[in-house]
Amino acid sequence: MDKQFWAGKRVFITGHTGFKGGWLAIWLTSLGATVKGYSLDAPTAPSLFNSAGVDRLIESEIGDIRDGSALSKSMQVFAPDVVFHLAAQPLVRLSYDIPVDTFSTNVMGTVNVLESVRNQSSVRAVVVVTSDKCYENKEWHWGYREGEPLGGYDTYSASKACTELVTNSYRQSFFGGAKNGCSIATARAGNVIGGGDWAADRLVPDILRNLQSNIPIVIRSPNAIRPWQHVLEPLSGYLKLGKLLFESGAPYAEAWNFGPPETGAKTVQWMTEALIGQWGSGSWNLEEGHRVHEATYLKLDCSKAREKLNWQPVWNPVEALSITASWHKAWLKGSNTHEQCLQDIARYETNLQRLEDVSQRVGPRHYIAPKESVEKTGVMT
Repeated sequence: MDKQFWAGKRVFITGHTGFKGGWLAIWLTSLGATVKGYSLDAPTAPSLFNSAGVDRLIESEIGDIRDGSALSKSMQVFAPDVVFHLAAQPLVRLSYDIPVDTFSTNVMGTVNVLESVRNQSSVRAVVVVTSDKCYENKEWHWGYREGEPLGGYDTYSASKACTELVTNSYRQSFFGGAKNGCSIATARAGNVIGGGDWAADRLVPDILRNLQSNIPIVIRSPNAIRPWQHVLEPLSGYLKLGKLLFESGAPYAEAWNFGPPETGAKTVQWMTEALIGQWGSGSWNLEEGHRVHEATYLKLDCSKAREKLNWQPVWNPVEALSITASWHKAWLKGSNTHEQCLQDIARYETNLQRLEDVSQRVGPRHYIAPKESVEKTGVMT
């Protein structure tokens, strides 16, 4: 990771009290960046934000991205160089219970972020984080590429597809790549796991809660396939993308997938049994009764990021689960959570540097987008 670039940069993060936002704040401060976070209170108790003392590392403001005037004022006072927009209602099943909040947060909240950026001349780069679920899911057995049609059966997925359209509209209408000195990209990440995630209705946090309480795990879709990855994987992509947007602008102002290789897409049952193995004990049962609609197959094709950003995943699913389980066990024993995060980051950076050294020896690769991408969708990739 380019510490020389990030040292001294002023970085504004929405959603810093969440799981991914907390990890990103910790990583950026370790790189020497000056960070401000804007978000609602931590969504869970315990939370990574509180247990790792993120509020002591950065300037933290509790606020709602749906409050456009408060958000704009916060950004103007801080005058950031780079903005990472992660604040969202992130849960599929919860979106069935609170559809209005899901759309207002994920769609209009993004409009407010982009309006704030438009009125803030200091910003040079913006990474808007959406989701792998923004694609129109056709239950394909192969990965979706950035030019595939957007869609969404459930309200969460649809809200993320809308977020992509909103961002693309702002990019073309008001920024146009490097216009106004700011470039905007979207990032579509796979299912993330890692230490410090205590959200409800997420597979790995649910499993860990049951394992530590020594009660059987209940899973609802054992054959569902998802692109699982450790949280540091997409965050490394966001950081690389933010740097390239800042330095080069328009060529990187596009949509980007960040997910595991083909072998990283695993079933829910595989993940459950592998994590039980890492923990050393446990069992699982199938959930009974009505279940809301969820896609069965979801994979990402990340060849574009691999070849144009020189980004690639570092840890395989077994390593990601092992690191996650170790983090959680250390937390249960009362370890210093912030130090545990820094240790995982240092380990990741070492492994990443080895891969990048190999890539440099091999030489550059060239990515050619399929002609049908824009023709089929009408949306910039």
